[in-house]
Amino acid sequence: MAQQPRAIVIGGGIGGLTAAAALHLRGLRVTVLERAASLEPVGAAISLAPNALRALDVIGIGDALRDLAAWQGDGGLRTPGGRWLTRTSAAAAAERFGGPLVLLPRATLIDGLAALLPPDAIRTATAASLADPGETDRPARVTTSDGDLEAELVVAADGIHSGVRRILFPHHPVPVYSGFTTWRVMIPVPGPEFASHETWGRGRIWGTHPLKDGRVYAYAAAVVPAGQRAPDDEKAELLRRFGDWHEPIPAVLAAARPEDVLRHDVHHLAEPLPAHHRGRVALLGDAAHAMPPTLGQGGNQAIEDAIVLAHHRDDLAAYTAARLPRTTALTRQAVRTARLNMMSGRAGIAVRNAAIAALSKAAPALLLRGFEGIADWRPPQPPYASDQAPVGNPQERP
Repeated sequence: MAQQPRAIVIGGGIGGLTAAAALHLRGLRVTVLERAASLEPVGAAISLAPNALRALDVIGIGDALRDLAAWQGDGGLRTPGGRWLTRTSAAAAAERFGGPLVLLPRATLIDGLAALLPPDAIRTATAASLADPGETDRPARVTTSDGDLEAELVVAADGIHSGVRRILFPHHPVPVYSGFTTWRVMIPVPGPEFASHETWGRGRIWGTHPLKDGRVYAYAAAVVPAGQRAPDDEKAELLRRFGDWHEPIPAVLAAARPEDVLRHDVHHLAEPLPAHHRGRVALLGDAAHAMPPTLGQGGNQAIEDAIVLAHHRDDLAAYTAARLPRTTALTRQAVRTARLNMMSGRAGIAVRNAAIAALSKAAPALLLRGFEGIADWRPPQPPYASDQAPVGNPQERP
C-alpha cells in the first residue's frame, strides 16, 4: 500500500488553514505548525469578496460563512463632513459578481477552517524553520523544537516577514513601508443603526461597518512615518485625527476603550518574487505577495492561493504560473489605490472627489468596474455554491 503523502503548513492563519483543509480533503496527511500559543487571529474582522467565497465553496464552508456574515455594500463613500460622494448597493454588487461581499470576525473564519482538520493536525506554540526545500528525489525538511519533520509538500504561510521566503530567495528585496499606518476596532456601539461607509480625508481614511452579531467593525489609516506610536494611547490618537468627523465616527470612538484599538504599520512586497515555489515548498498569502489593504484582497488572495495550490499540489510550477501574474497585478493595483485614497493635496482631493461624485451620478455601475477581474474570479475546481446563491436584497433573504 502506498504511503499517504504528507504536507506541512508553516503558519496557522487564514491562508495556512485554508491550504491545510484543502490538502486534507485531497487525501494528504497534514500538519499545521503555528508559532503562537493559540490560533486566535491578529486582527478584528475580514471582508470576503465573491472570489474568496467561491474558493471556500470548494472546501465546503462557503455557505456556512455567508450565513454567519453581514452583507456589505449598502452604504458608500463620504467626506469627513458627512457628504456622500457615492452610494453603493449590496444587491447590485452581488448581481454583477455572482455573489455577495460579506464581513465577519476573523475568529469565525479561523474556527470554521480549523474544524475541517483532524484534532491532532494543528500544533500551536511550535516555531518552525525550513531546513531543506527538497527536490524531486527527496522530501522537504522542516526543523521544530520537537525535532525535524519531512514532507512531500511544505506550505509557507508565515506572513509578511516570512522566514521561509528569506531562505528560498535570500537576495530578494524585503517588504517596503507602504506609507501609512492602520488602526482597527471591533466593538458594540450603542445607538441607532447606520449605513456602512468609507470616508476619505486628507491623507486619512475611516471605515465603519456593522457586523451580523451586532458589533461594529471600524478601521482607519493615516499617512505617517513608519514606526510611530501615540504618546499616550491609540484611542487618543484616533480622537485627535478623526474625532471631529461625521457620525457614527465619534460614537465609535466614544464606545472604544484604549485596549480595543489595534495599530499596525502597512508594508508590501514592491518587487514580485521570481516564483511562488522552490523545490517542494510553496509560498502563499503575505509570504508570497504582501499587498496594501486598499482593495480588501489580502486575505482573499491567500484563500485563492490555498485552493489553487491544493489543485496543483503535484506541480508547483503550475501553481506559480496560475498565481504569480494575478497577485502581482493586484498588488500593483492596491498600491495605486492607496495613492488615490490617501491623497494629501487639497487640489488633488477636490478633483478626485468631484470626479467620483460625477461618475456616481452619471453611471453608478461604472464604479463596480474596479472589481472586474477580481471579484469574478473562479477556482479551478467545483463546486461553486454561489452560482445558486440568492443575489437580491440581503434584507429580504430568509
